Amino acid sequence: MSDDLDPTAASRFSEPELRALSAFVDGKLTEAEHQALGARLAVDRRAANLIARYREQRGALRVLFADPAAQGSRTCVVLRRRTSWCHRTALAVSSLAAGAAITGLAGVISSQVAQPAAQTAFAEQADLAYMVYAPERRHPVEVTAAREGALVDWLSKRLNRPLSVPSLREYGYALLGGRLLPGADGPAAQFMYEDGTGARLALYVSPAPQREMAIRLLREGDRRTFSWANDRMGYAVSGRMAEGQLRKIAVDVCSELGGHPEKWR
Repeated sequence: MSDDLDPTAASRFSEPELRALSAFVDGKLTEAEHQALGARLAVDRRAANLIARYREQRGALRVLFADPAAQGSRTCVVLRRRTSWCHRTALAVSSLAAGAAITGLAGVISSQVAQPAAQTAFAEQADLAYMVYAPERRHPVEVTAAREGALVDWLSKRLNRPLSVPSLREYGYALLGGRLLPGADGPAAQFMYEDGTGARLALYVSPAPQREMAIRLLREGDRRTFSWANDRMGYAVSGRMAEGQLRKIAVDVCSELGGHPEKWR
């Protein structure tokens, strides 16, 4: 991806808004600010898309400079029509700036960067949706499980793919319902589950440009998200629980939805 942001994307936001979006990506907001902006991103597709661009660039640079010093380097976003990235590793910056053929370099690494960056962005969207709606006591879903048939039909039409809702009762989780959300590449669906203690899990579903993506784990605070893709559909299971238990649930969900979890084992 080019370092240039689409001018029409960034120009829709004021400089304070862009600074807030940048701080959101960098984890520099307070918990209250993070929650408030997260709620906005769940319904503001333009802002969510801009966040996805920032994250894709960050992910691409992490792949390009794939060493401990580079991955630990602090990045910042310059908020105008271009996005520039600040790195602690002076040699890496010098090497990148001195390259005579940036476009050629991008072409060489694009196949390595595209899928991990896209999957990371997808998992972050799922995590964001979970962060916003899992704490909701009164309105965690748009349509309740009492109308499961209508819910699945509605979301299937909006995503233009037949959907099904896996059962998690063997793990003690019952379906609460679901909702329609804006995804990075179009409509997305979220199905929310709850156990007897009030703990919640969410399954996030959206069409994916990749035919298949292997399982990947995203860690954000005390939240965990396992994501994968099968038959050009992206899936992510998010929750606050031990990684091993959540992975076991994700394996079963993948299998029930027609995936190939045996490739993960």
